[in-house]
Amino acid sequence: MQIPNRPPVVAAVNPTTAGLAAVRLAAREALARGTVLSVVHAFTWHEAADRRAAAGLVDAAVAIIQRSTPGVGVRGQLMDGPRGTVLRRCSRTAAVLVLGGDDSALRELVTQAWCPVVVTRGPRPPGGPLLAAVDGSEPSVLALRFAADEARRRGRTLDVVHVTAEGGEATGRRLLDDLLGAVPDLPPLRRRVLAGSPAGELVRASRRAGLIALGAARVGAVARELLQHSACPTVFVHGRKERPLSLPRVATVSKG
Repeated sequence: MQIPNRPPVVAAVNPTTAGLAAVRLAAREALARGTVLSVVHAFTWHEAADRRAAAGLVDAAVAIIQRSTPGVGVRGQLMDGPRGTVLRRCSRTAAVLVLGGDDSALRELVTQAWCPVVVTRGPRPPGGPLLAAVDGSEPSVLALRFAADEARRRGRTLDVVHVTAEGGEATGRRLLDDLLGAVPDLPPLRRRVLAGSPAGELVRASRRAGLIALGAARVGAVARELLQHSACPTVFVHGRKERPLSLPRVATVSKG
């Protein structure tokens, strides 16, 4: 059921496999949230010589969603302006922004969008648990909250994952205990402490996950690796729309 006045899910479409996968994933997200899907293509004369071709891309994406996800309200928008600027503006009023993994504005939007950014690379429907990757930072708590809400909406398992250096498992468990104790109203979850390189361990974990969420105050080594190699949709969450968090002091581990 579509609920009036809820922020839309925005999908940036481009004529690639990843771009169309982003639109399909965004349709499922809009349906789960009870809101509309806005399919957006940013257009400049430098990027598309034929405006009718650009409009045709949007119309084709809308038609795909109407056939594959008939329960969701969908609208198409061809918008003038540089891709990053247009999508950043759309993100101000969006619930989430969904991008294909080959999108030209990807790195810019991961940290500059005003809402969480979901990145997907392929057509595989999400399956497996939802993962929240946490390190004790405020952005990672926002990622935890996002993943918890998604788990409730989808009726899925939530795994909360912390990656520590070899031999640091006890410290990692304490960090999870402190962090989870400070965040109220979480659904049932599983705690996982992994040892090794954060980027490598999270990429491996993504192969068995339906979605992975992490904080994205900046595009560091972990975020870059997941942008390039995550096997499941990845959500980059930061606090641009959120009030500052009040957290206990917990130990953090370098992301490498």
